[in-house]
Amino acid sequence: MKNTFGNSICLTLFGESHGPSVGAVIDGIAPGIKIDLDYIKKRLGMRAAVSDLSTSRHEADEVEFLSGVFEGYTTGSPLCLVIKNSNTRSRDYKELMTSPRPSHADYTANCKYHGFQDYRGGGHFSGRVTAALVAAGAILMSALEAKGIKIGTHISSLAGIYDRGFSDIREDILALESLSFPALDTSASEAMQTKIRDARAEGDSVGGILESCIIGVPCGVGEPFFDSIESSLSHILFSIPGIKGVEFGLGFGFADKRGSECNDAFCIKDGSVATVTNNNGGINGGISNGMPILFRTAVRPTPSIFKEQATVNLKEMTDTSIVIKGRHDPAIIHRARAVVDAACAIAVADMLAVRYGTDYLAGKGNP
Repeated sequence: MKNTFGNSICLTLFGESHGPSVGAVIDGIAPGIKIDLDYIKKRLGMRAAVSDLSTSRHEADEVEFLSGVFEGYTTGSPLCLVIKNSNTRSRDYKELMTSPRPSHADYTANCKYHGFQDYRGGGHFSGRVTAALVAAGAILMSALEAKGIKIGTHISSLAGIYDRGFSDIREDILALESLSFPALDTSASEAMQTKIRDARAEGDSVGGILESCIIGVPCGVGEPFFDSIESSLSHILFSIPGIKGVEFGLGFGFADKRGSECNDAFCIKDGSVATVTNNNGGINGGISNGMPILFRTAVRPTPSIFKEQATVNLKEMTDTSIVIKGRHDPAIIHRARAVVDAACAIAVADMLAVRYGTDYLAGKGNP
């Protein structure tokens, strides 16, 4: 079981949904990066369950540092953080040992780990583990922001409701930081929230598409072929529970166009090279070209729904049905935006460290 991502700055996740805690180790992080506890708390708050739009499981998400931090700054040694689980209800999951939930990892985990896996709440496959990812990502995100690199994500669409796209990107990213529900258009936000509540009332769930933008990444970052920007981002994004699709720039929209329609012509803007359009999402040949890095992620409807579903009894090897118990989200997309932002920060920080050295994020090195 491999739980580590990265080449220069490496992130390892550990813990289970109903275990004592979840946590992360960041290895290769530069010394001298300020640990902003308020910022970490803010980012975790974006991931937290919100009112009736989310699960009724609420966790304090207090971060404790076990190593790698001294007097408010990173030391350069492996940074280990933990977040305790304090609100578990494991009795709701006993049935899952013999009757796996459709579209969950219950069955495949049983096949791979021979029944020794912690099945409670999804165990290590639970979205609960992403709390540690968000905390780790917040440390790197604040370091990136000090270098002028900003990341923002909004809900592009949800159950047939569409938000407006990024316009003034920097201002939109700033606006998203203050929104508990990440839609840029107020009317779209209200309609999306209604769709989530409707699904909850019916014991069902909804999915959607997130759109993300990264600005301020210097030209020339990315390591083709296998560690290109698209490769690295896709790798970590597909590690997030519920992400089933990733596309950059026009993505699948390229399939219906000619080269003359979608090529990004170069121009000089404010004394620097830019492109007139950004259909390629700020990436050419797997390398950043200085334009905003733009991509979208497809988030599936939460598989834990309260309708009766067909499954099997693994002990008896017979067909059966299941009605899931417990506390579950009618949608995870509004919470997933914080996870996507954190994942981006981790991947971008690693790519920058490969390009410029690990001290780059501590304010040393070029550019």
